[in-house]
Amino acid sequence: MRFKVSHTTRYKYAAPASESFAELRVWPRDSESQKIISRELVIKPEVRADHYLDYFGNHVEFFSIPFRHSEVRVISEAEIETFPYEPRPAVLDTPIGEARQIYNSTLFRLFEYLQPTELAPLTPARKKIRKVFFHETQPIGEALLKLNQWIFKTFEYKPGVTDVSTPLDDVIKNKRGVCQDFAHLMLAILRSHGIPARYVSGYIEAFDPEKTDPELIGAAASHAWVEVFLPGGFWWGLDPTNNQAAGERHVKVAVGRDYNDVAPMRGTYKGALDQQLQVMVSLTRTANATT
Repeated sequence: MRFKVSHTTRYKYAAPASESFAELRVWPRDSESQKIISRELVIKPEVRADHYLDYFGNHVEFFSIPFRHSEVRVISEAEIETFPYEPRPAVLDTPIGEARQIYNSTLFRLFEYLQPTELAPLTPARKKIRKVFFHETQPIGEALLKLNQWIFKTFEYKPGVTDVSTPLDDVIKNKRGVCQDFAHLMLAILRSHGIPARYVSGYIEAFDPEKTDPELIGAAASHAWVEVFLPGGFWWGLDPTNNQAAGERHVKVAVGRDYNDVAPMRGTYKGALDQQLQVMVSLTRTANATT
């Protein structure tokens, strides 16, 4: 499938800022499941942006505005082609116990994806969720899909009740949140059971124009899901917000340990404390999309 994606971020200040600096992670990455055909970044007021690859292989752009300005607008546009990419059945049939042995043999590669983080601590998952998700002889694919489904059925998608600073304890207690909360919850559960996983930011197509399937949740802004490291080196995307594996309608932007590693835009400025933030995201399938 081929998509055009546009991601606009606008900060408007109550009084002109004297200078500002920002770092962006809004450049989709090439991977086995997608190819970036074109990409453009527009910054207003017009300044130069520099670029580097971070530790996780994400494209990071950064810029500074060293003069007075009343707002900052960043527009990231890209054309992307996505492809089917699924793990082999034999990999999904690997028993949990055997998978853990494989992980233990490659801890140097997976260490950071097994550790607790500020946004995905392991303690709430261990203490407050009294449920056994994984059995030694259970196929890992089956167990992961059941966990994905459990989060989808147990927690209500409710925009506005949480933000990125909301503790995972509160999400578990209230059973409400948004895609980033569900991704952090899934990461905490997986890592507390010795299964390496990473956070994914990106976009999702709400409606399939060729089908009458229900709307997918999370298309109004950046979306979040999880990738689990399977035996053999395959990163398998799972979307607990929509109870499905990540597929051709998911566009990956960045990966990391949690949201803090992949925030689309963060920065600082000198000026009045009051500011307004507006984010607009669109993902449109193009007419010449392939199947």
